[in-house]
Amino acid sequence: MPEKSVPPYAYVWSHVRVMLSALARSNQCKTLFLVCLGIVVVVSANTVAQIRLNAWNRPFYDAVAQKEFALFINQLLVFAVLASSLLVLGVMQTWLQEYLKVSLREALTRDLISEWLKPMRVYRLPLAGDIGINPDQRIHEDIRHMTELLTDLMVGLLQASLLLISFVGVLWVLSGEMAQSDSTSLVAVPGYMVWCALAYALIGSWLSWYVGRPLIDLNVERSARDAELRFALVRVNEAAEAISLFRGEEDERRMLNGELERVIAVMKQLVNGFVRLTWVTSGYGWLAIVIPFIVAAPGYFTGQLSFGALMMTVAAFQQVQQALRWFVDNFQKLADWRAALLRVMLLREALTSLDTLGEKIEHIAISKGANAKLVFDNLGVFLVNGRAALKEPHVEISAGEHVLILGQASAGKTTFFRALAGLWPWGTGSVTLPKGRGIMFMPQRPYLPRGSLCSVLAYPALAKDFEASACIAALDRVGLGHLKPDLDKEARWDIALTLEEQQRLAFARLLLQRPSWVFFDEAISALDEDRRRLILSIFEHELAGSTVISTSARPSTDRFYTRVLNLVRGREGRLALRAHEPLPAGR
Repeated sequence: MPEKSVPPYAYVWSHVRVMLSALARSNQCKTLFLVCLGIVVVVSANTVAQIRLNAWNRPFYDAVAQKEFALFINQLLVFAVLASSLLVLGVMQTWLQEYLKVSLREALTRDLISEWLKPMRVYRLPLAGDIGINPDQRIHEDIRHMTELLTDLMVGLLQASLLLISFVGVLWVLSGEMAQSDSTSLVAVPGYMVWCALAYALIGSWLSWYVGRPLIDLNVERSARDAELRFALVRVNEAAEAISLFRGEEDERRMLNGELERVIAVMKQLVNGFVRLTWVTSGYGWLAIVIPFIVAAPGYFTGQLSFGALMMTVAAFQQVQQALRWFVDNFQKLADWRAALLRVMLLREALTSLDTLGEKIEHIAISKGANAKLVFDNLGVFLVNGRAALKEPHVEISAGEHVLILGQASAGKTTFFRALAGLWPWGTGSVTLPKGRGIMFMPQRPYLPRGSLCSVLAYPALAKDFEASACIAALDRVGLGHLKPDLDKEARWDIALTLEEQQRLAFARLLLQRPSWVFFDEAISALDEDRRRLILSIFEHELAGSTVISTSARPSTDRFYTRVLNLVRGREGRLALRAHEPLPAGR
């Protein structure tokens, strides 16, 4: 974690470098380059047209002042050509700008999803502390918001910079036609209008920064509070049945109102901050209407500037002023973008550091064996408040065995199961996996992805890898024949089916996958005795010869298991993961 002595802007630049590096490696890199190049070309052409439009002011307003109708009509035709060109360029710029937003979002979202879904990271992210809360919000909403703001700010800054460079030159030349009067003589001030514009813009920018800087921290906090409220709403929606059964609506209402109050409290602070900033930006904008006339007045009233030259000077001053006030106009957007960038890049930083999470804690040694045996040596797993270990120091499990790992409630059976799957590496001893054998791990609540029932059965393979007849036979075998008409139906099967049906569906999937080694973690806990026997009979017929290793809190009475191992819990050993610490708000 960066030290507090590091300047705040260093965090922003470090995050920008990471973002640019991710974009450079993305498949959208070429598209992004071409779109950005197109934007540079169009904005440059737009700037040239703006310079030509500014020069048009002098002959047009001189024609008006001198009442020369023919020249007036001629200048209107010139204006029509210039306006048409600016219209076409404006439409092209808008299209390129919006396309850039889409491309940026696609590239960064794909990058973050790729980092998130690297092996074991989805499971370990919640272990990394608060940074692991609501990654979906950061990937979906924060990336969208960040890329939209980034595009608008980049294009706006490019346009402001080109206009500034172009019109400073124009304004400097026009300033040479003016003079300032002191008590004895007329003194020409080189670049007089340029210095006035710079001074006015610097004052406005400093005031905007001074008044608006609290908005940065408040935007970070608002994003976090919004994410927590959204998570709470999703949680209530997913637990609707349990809430209604317990008549817990009032408790949930209080909880949601509490989350909402925290969001509203931050938003009220933001409103007050926006109001204070508006005093500066709006006042600055209104004064900008008359300031160029005031500073150009000496040249006009001394007769050195014609009316047309005055209007051209004023227009050039306003262009320079508009470019210089980019920071003033966009301070709120900059604060918002910085907050979104912080949330996205901190998640990415956390994801890339997950592979070293808890690296100083002892790890279970997992290796591939030279034969078809599973071997445990002094195997134990660290828990948050203790250690769970096999009572038997050395265990060899051969192919075809059915082994029950027995442990009391809260003995760490699920953590032990996760350790065998490689999800929980923290512990002692070693595991030697069987050589070249298919392994499947089956948790108590199976994962049923959203999609057709056929795709759920095939997961993680593709539905096309299996014949429909094989899927139907698997459903019949586990007693779910009534689902056969829904084989191609897409639904939330984790909601549509009971836990008991979900567990049986997982065994239908097992029949399709046909692994040689199967690990259960209370995977048949929801089944009644008859269906339990039905499921276990699979390993006496279709999957005869497969090895079964199961965890349970109760001894088996059906004589399915040939061996029993004991998992015991001790107080020695304690897991203390080094959680990822996010940067302080506003960093």
